Amino acid sequence: MLRPTVSAQMAATVPSALGFVVLAMMAPACAQAWAAPQYSGSAACRSCHPNVVMDFYKNPHAKQMQTDAAPPEAGCESCHGPASEHIAAKGDKSRITAFSRLKSEQVVANCLRCHSESLGRMQVRRSSHTLAQVACNQCHSIHKPKTPKSLLNREQRDLCYGCHSNVRAQFALPVRHRVNEGVIQCTDCHNPHGSPASVWTTGQRPRMVEPALGNEAPCLKCHVDKRGPFAFEHSAVRIDGCSSCHAPHGSANARLLRRPAVFTLCLECHTGAGGFGRQGDGIQRTPASHNMASPRFRNCTTCHVRIHGSNADQRFLR
Repeated sequence: MLRPTVSAQMAATVPSALGFVVLAMMAPACAQAWAAPQYSGSAACRSCHPNVVMDFYKNPHAKQMQTDAAPPEAGCESCHGPASEHIAAKGDKSRITAFSRLKSEQVVANCLRCHSESLGRMQVRRSSHTLAQVACNQCHSIHKPKTPKSLLNREQRDLCYGCHSNVRAQFALPVRHRVNEGVIQCTDCHNPHGSPASVWTTGQRPRMVEPALGNEAPCLKCHVDKRGPFAFEHSAVRIDGCSSCHAPHGSANARLLRRPAVFTLCLECHTGAGGFGRQGDGIQRTPASHNMASPRFRNCTTCHVRIHGSNADQRFLR
């Protein structure tokens, strides 16, 4: 067998040598490409985003800028992630955590890194808003809020009306809770971040209603005289809740009632069935004491004045 000549040996080693040289030249570039992005500090953000920094001291998140901690626990990069690649790419949003480009569940996860300590947000992942793909930044604006409290994009009622147009129409009715006048707000009764399942009106499952003390209806936060406890409770109040008789947002009837006449509302339950009338003795004529054909007996609350509960009479009389 003939041995290869010197020229053949050199030719065989040239490709491997060239490959080594090429790999050596590519190594720094590959190492730079594979290196993880680095934290640059909030000072680097100020040079390109002066409009954000100018009023940011008024923002509750400005505490992140004033702390002595280093990124990622402090500064702009605590929310947006390391910015070295973003700066090198001249502001490319794909090289940093831009909330406008994230999915709703990613936005919620990022915000909950700091805002998960509050009990008011413990139901946020199962709330109606999150299940409907409504993310935090659709209601809140961190950099340019319209309201200093809660950092909302707009005034709270206008923000809620943007999706709940049917509720906006209810607040335009003659008798209503004064939300449009600014006396109360939606969050006085509702928790937009989710709330535990209520113990009243369980069949309808009222959504995101913030319960009062003892998991009671939020109406009792203001109408404390209706709380009780009472010796004789009206089951409609205790079991079905206030909304069984009242329209909570607004109504065309007095006292936010669901019916224009009181007796028609009472007759929805007091139909004579069960314990609400005489049974098993045939068809009876309407007694003279409760002749609904007479206008004098149509206002039930004239006699049954303690309709929300009584400590003196089981029929809620005086």
